[in-house]
Amino acid sequence: MAEPTTSGTHVPAHGSSTFPPFDTATFPSQIFWLAITFVVLFVVLSRLIGPKLGKTIGARKDRIADDLETAGKHKSDAETALAAYEAALADARSRAHAEAEDNRRRVEAEVEKAKAEAEADARQAAAKAEAGIAAARAEAAKHVTKAAQDAAAAIVTRLIGDSVSPEEAEAAVKATEA
Repeated sequence: MAEPTTSGTHVPAHGSSTFPPFDTATFPSQIFWLAITFVVLFVVLSRLIGPKLGKTIGARKDRIADDLETAGKHKSDAETALAAYEAALADARSRAHAEAEDNRRRVEAEVEKAKAEAEADARQAAAKAEAGIAAARAEAAKHVTKAAQDAAAAIVTRLIGDSVSPEEAEAAVKATEA
C-alpha cells in the first residue's frame, strides 16, 4: 500500500540549533585544523613555490634590466648613426653646392670663350667681307670708268662723227671725276 505523504518543512534537531562554524563547542578543533592547514600551506609555499617564484621574479628583473640596457645601447647607436647621417648629408650638400658652383663657373667660362671666338670670327668675316666689298667697288669703279670711256667715245662719235682715242676718252672721264 501506499504510504501517506505529508507536506511541510521540518528541521531535524541534532542537539544544537546554531550554525556549526559558530558553535563554541567546536572552536578548539577548528582552531587546531586551521593551524595545521596554515602550517602545511606555509611550508609548501615557502619551500616549494617561494623559491620558484623568487627565481622567476629575479629572472624577469634581470631580463628587464638587460632589455633596458640593450634598448639604451640601441638608442645610443641610433643617435650616433643619425649624427653620422646628418654629417654625411651636410657634407654631400656642400659638395653638391661646390660642384654646381664649379660647373656654373666652367660653363660661364666656356660661354665667354665661345662668345669671344664667335666675335673674333665675326670680325674676321666682316673684315674679309669689307675687303671683298672694297675689291668689288674698285673692280666696279674700273668697269664704270671703262664703260664711261666707251660711252664718251660713242657719244662723241655719234654727235660729231669723229672718233676719239681711248686715251682722250680716259682724260675726259678723269677730268669730270675730279
